[in-house]
Amino acid sequence: MMARIDTEQFLKDLNDLRRIGAYRTGVHRPTYSPQDMESRRWLVEKLTACGLEASIDGIGNVYGRHKGPGPHLLVGSHIESQNQAGWLDGALGVVAGVALARAGLPVDVCAFADEEGHFEGGFLGSRSIIGELSEEEMDRSRSRNDGQPLREALAAAGLAGKPRMQLEPGRHKGFFEMHIEQGTNLESQGLRVGVVTGIVAIWQWLIRFEGQQDHAGGTTMAERKDAGLSAVRLLAAIDQEFPRVCGERSTWTTGRIALEPGAPSIIPGSAEVLFQFRDVAVPVLERMEQTLRRLVQESNRREKCPATLTQKSRATPAICDPAMMAALEAAAQDLAPGAWTRMPSGAGHDAQYIAKRMPAAMLFTPSIGGISHHWAEDTKEEDLALCCEVLGSAAERFLSA
Repeated sequence: MMARIDTEQFLKDLNDLRRIGAYRTGVHRPTYSPQDMESRRWLVEKLTACGLEASIDGIGNVYGRHKGPGPHLLVGSHIESQNQAGWLDGALGVVAGVALARAGLPVDVCAFADEEGHFEGGFLGSRSIIGELSEEEMDRSRSRNDGQPLREALAAAGLAGKPRMQLEPGRHKGFFEMHIEQGTNLESQGLRVGVVTGIVAIWQWLIRFEGQQDHAGGTTMAERKDAGLSAVRLLAAIDQEFPRVCGERSTWTTGRIALEPGAPSIIPGSAEVLFQFRDVAVPVLERMEQTLRRLVQESNRREKCPATLTQKSRATPAICDPAMMAALEAAAQDLAPGAWTRMPSGAGHDAQYIAKRMPAAMLFTPSIGGISHHWAEDTKEEDLALCCEVLGSAAERFLSA
C-alpha cells in the first residue's frame, strides 16, 4: 500500500508559512528574527499535529521525532530566508517533510538553523547537529547584517542556555532534502524533476592589494601605486584563465571589491577582494586553486601593488548516495516519465553536512525564470505537488529496499 501524499494540504501549509514575514510575493525571515522564531513555533505545531515529538534546540533547530518503529529517514531543510527573498528556498524541503510525516511514513523532520548564513560560519544548525559547531565558534560569531553577536541573538530569541541536539547514531537510513533548483536548467529543458547527483563545494578567498594612497591630480600615472587597478587586472586574468582549467559546471564569483579610502579624488591605497569558486569535483577545485595561486604570483611580479591570498573557507563536496538516487529516479520515472533528469547542485545545502553522518540525496523542482534569493522566486504549484509525490514514493522505495 503506497502512502498517499496530501498535496492539497502540502500546498496550503506552504502558503500558510509564506504569510509569516511576508514581503511582496516573497518573505523576509532572517535567522532568529521575530518572524523566523514565529515560523519555527508554527512548524512545531504542524509536526505535533502529525504525531511527531517536536522541539526547538539551543541553536534554533526544529526537530520532529517519529515515535514509532524504524527504519527511519530524516527529511528537511531550513525555514529562515535571505533578506527580502523567496518563499520556497528551504521552506519547500521542510514542508515536504511534514507532508511525508502526515502520510504516515517513518520520518523525522528537521528545519536547520541559519543555512542562509546570516551569521558568520553559516550552516549553524546542520553543523551543530553533527557536532561540528564549537562553543568557541558560537562565542565569536557575529551577524553579517548588523554585527550582533550570535549569543545576543540567541538570547533575544529565547534560546540561550537550551541544549543543542545531536543526531542519534544509527537511527536514520538516510536524509532526503527537496529544494528549488535556483537555476534555469530544468525549465529550459521543459523538465519537472531534478535528481541531484552531488552538491558543490565553495572555496572562498580574500585577496588583498597594498598600494599607496595619494592625490588623484598631483600624482603622475608613472608614479602611482593604484591598488584598485591591480585588483581589476588580476580579476580579468582569472576570468581569462579559469575556463582552461574549470569543469563543465564550475562557477567563480567576485562578491565584493572594497577600495580604501573609496573617495573619487584619492588613489586607492589598498583593495580587498572577496572571491569564490565552486565545483562538485575536488580535482577541479584543486586545479582552480593552483591557477589562482599562479596568477597571484604573476601579478606580484608585474604589479607595483603586492597581493596576498588568504583562504577563508574550504568546504567538501557531497556526492549523493547511489541507492537513494536510484529510488528518486524510479519514483520520477513512474510519476513523471521522461520529464526528469540527473543534475548537480550549484548551491550549498544542509545536505552536504548531514551527508557526513548518513547517506543523503536531493530532489529539485524547477524555478520559474531561474530566480532565487529574490522575492520574485516561484515554482508552479503542479510542479511542487508532483515533486512532493516523487519524494514520498522514493522514501517508501528506499525504506523497503
